[in-house]
Amino acid sequence: MNDSAPLHEPEPVAEPPAPDPADAAEPAAADGGCGGPEPVDSADSASQQLPPEPSPPADLPATGGPALSFGFNLGKIAGQGEDSDPILRDGRELGLIAVFDGMGGAGGTVYETPDGPRTGAYLASRVARDIVEQRMVALLDPDWNLDGPAAAADLQRSVRAALQERLVELKAPASGLRSRLLRALPTTMATVALQRREPDGDRWSCHLFWAGDSRAYVFQPDVGAQQLTTDDIRDRGDAMANLREDSVVSNAMSADTDFVVHHRKVELTAPFLVFAATDGCFGYLPSPMHFEHLVLAALRDAPDTGTWSAAVQAAVGAVTGDDAAMAVLGIGADHDTFRELFARRTAELEQRWITPLDDLDADLREHERKLEQLRATRRERQARLWAAYKPGYERYLEPATTQEAP
Repeated sequence: MNDSAPLHEPEPVAEPPAPDPADAAEPAAADGGCGGPEPVDSADSASQQLPPEPSPPADLPATGGPALSFGFNLGKIAGQGEDSDPILRDGRELGLIAVFDGMGGAGGTVYETPDGPRTGAYLASRVARDIVEQRMVALLDPDWNLDGPAAAADLQRSVRAALQERLVELKAPASGLRSRLLRALPTTMATVALQRREPDGDRWSCHLFWAGDSRAYVFQPDVGAQQLTTDDIRDRGDAMANLREDSVVSNAMSADTDFVVHHRKVELTAPFLVFAATDGCFGYLPSPMHFEHLVLAALRDAPDTGTWSAAVQAAVGAVTGDDAAMAVLGIGADHDTFRELFARRTAELEQRWITPLDDLDADLREHERKLEQLRATRRERQARLWAAYKPGYERYLEPATTQEAP
């Protein structure tokens, strides 16, 4: 995993480098972030035990820029993970994070490469990553406002051309069988581009670019996690419904199908954390609240950003059934200050949502354990009673005597 790299003035875009085959998870830490769910508007009895509202730190002005960052890429199979390493770059007035999730089902075709056999999903996420980083570094500049719709169209054209060129290079034989579920080099994308609104100010323009079901989030101390991108899935529901339904992705980058790069712009006031994450980070948790809690509980218990990154990776790795990649950038505060700012939200999250849900899940597991014991007892007793009943029941079912033919 690469550390957060600086964003420089725009420069000519070079030819795309060869995809990086390495996808082992390596925590990268410096001092960055953003994300969060719906605002809380009621005060129940549990809130009486919450920590007091934090006051702005006297030694850190609200006008701070990117101050902490980390990213990781966890492959379920070493060297074969279909998520690419995330993009993680920042400057005093700019920030850029992105993740890419190669779609293993639709892109399961295996191609021969100089690095050995690689799936189309593996290759696609890395090609898209390199092109998006090149184009966004060229487009992002502190001296003018990013044209979001034009940038989205640029990314769509550039990634499509790069994927088509890579497909030609692979010299893949044409298949006689073609399923509309199969795609050539398919990948999702979620990109967050940040521009400070005025020099040394605390207001930031946040541009979102995405295709597929990877997500961008902002975490703000007063409201917690808020999802910034909309999942491109066939059966669209809210975030909780999407966890249960596991719907098919309806729009993703690929070499042989049309796709759309969506754009959305939101205005944010520092301090905040921004996150880009593939579905391996959030798709195997019981609820969206549990994703926020996973991140904030790790922050609460971590003395520094490197420890926070390692804790998030361990927590995600313990539950996910997929590759998982994440990039985090923190604006307007350092690690210790973010811990203070989110202390109250973390406590509220546990008391109001996580503990009630986890207690119900524990009760359900206990009832299911007792029910399975009861089923086992019934099976054993039924077998024993049937053995006692069976001789009389089958008294007249002795094998019939057959007479041999003369």
